[in-house]
Amino acid sequence: MENISFFSEDIDFQINNIENNTSWINSIISNYSKISGELTYIFCSDDYLLKLNIEHLNHDTLTDIITFDYTKTGIISGDIFISIDRVTENAKSFLVPFQEELNRVMAHGVLHLIGFKDKTSKEKKKMKEAENLALENLK
Repeated sequence: MENISFFSEDIDFQINNIENNTSWINSIISNYSKISGELTYIFCSDDYLLKLNIEHLNHDTLTDIITFDYTKTGIISGDIFISIDRVTENAKSFLVPFQEELNRVMAHGVLHLIGFKDKTSKEKKKMKEAENLALENLK
């Protein structure tokens, strides 16, 4: 049974190598002694994600990711919406390849579900370290 699904909402986008990505995301989850539940990645535009941000979080700002957490007792589940527009722009800004930035954001979403936060500078540092570890494990 595939526990990780990939969709696009209002754009034409497909993830490369679904099998490798599924295996990698499951390995991130198991590295933290958690169990993979149902995860859905939804790739969309800035406009689509902005509407979600306003409707659900009362934030009228662009973002690269919004994660809806359905995790229960160590079973990691949720919907992870990712703006391909933001990922593209951020990759240019950070001078990294698009795929690397997309992988970082995908890891970021699942790390939120695992329990990582990123509100304070200390939390951001731990999140970045966990993202880097996840990216290393992908190579």
